[in-house]
Amino acid sequence: MNITTFVAFLILSFQCLADELPSSVNAIENEWASIYYNFPKDKQEIAYSDLLKKAESLSTQFPNNSEPLFWQAVIIATKAELQEGFSALKSVHKSKDLLIEAIKLNPKTANGSAYVTLGTLYYMVPQWPIGFGDNEKAEQMFIAALKINPTGIDANYFYGDFLLSNNKPKEAQRFFEIAIKSPTRKEQSYADEQLKAEAKLALSHAKDRKLNAIKSAFLSLFNSASLN
Repeated sequence: MNITTFVAFLILSFQCLADELPSSVNAIENEWASIYYNFPKDKQEIAYSDLLKKAESLSTQFPNNSEPLFWQAVIIATKAELQEGFSALKSVHKSKDLLIEAIKLNPKTANGSAYVTLGTLYYMVPQWPIGFGDNEKAEQMFIAALKINPTGIDANYFYGDFLLSNNKPKEAQRFFEIAIKSPTRKEQSYADEQLKAEAKLALSHAKDRKLNAIKSAFLSLFNSASLN
C-alpha cells in the first residue's frame, strides 16, 4: 500500500467514524424513548442497564466526545427512578458528575440538553443533607440551555416545570407554550411528540394552578429512604 492510498484510507475511516457517532447517538435516544414510554415498569431496569452498556461502549470508541457521556447520564438518572432511596441517590450523583464532565468537554452538548438535564437534577433531588438539590443552580442551568437553544422542546418544558413547581404558574405557561410550538426533529419525532404531549398537560395544570406531580413523586422516593 503506497502512502497516498494509506492517507486516503485514514481519511475514509475517520469519516465513517464521524458518520457513525450521530447515528449511534440517535439510536440510543430512540431506544431510551421506547423504554421510557412503552416498556412496563418491571422490564425497564434491565432494559436501561443494557442500553447503558451501549452508551459506555460508545464513550470508549469516542473518548473525546461529550454526547455518549450525556446519554450515560440520562440513562442512569432515569434508571434511578426505579431504584431504592440510597441507590437512587448514588445514581443521581453519578449522573450529575457525568453531565458536568460532558459540559466541560462541550458546553453545547446535545444542543443544550446537558444543561437541561443537570438543571432538572438540581431541582428534583432533595437539598443537603440528603442530596445536592439547589433551585438557584437549577435555574442557572435552564437559562444556560435556553441561551443555546431558545426554542428547544426540553429546555422550555423543564424550565416551565421548574417554575410551576415553584408556584409560578403564569411564568411557566409561556415556556410550556413555546415547547408545544417548537419544531419536531425528524430523527427524534417520537420522543419529541411525547414531550409535547406532556407540555400540553403541564400547560393545563399551570392554567389550573396545579403543581406538577413529577417532583413530588421523585422527592417521596428519597424522603421515604431518609425515614428508614
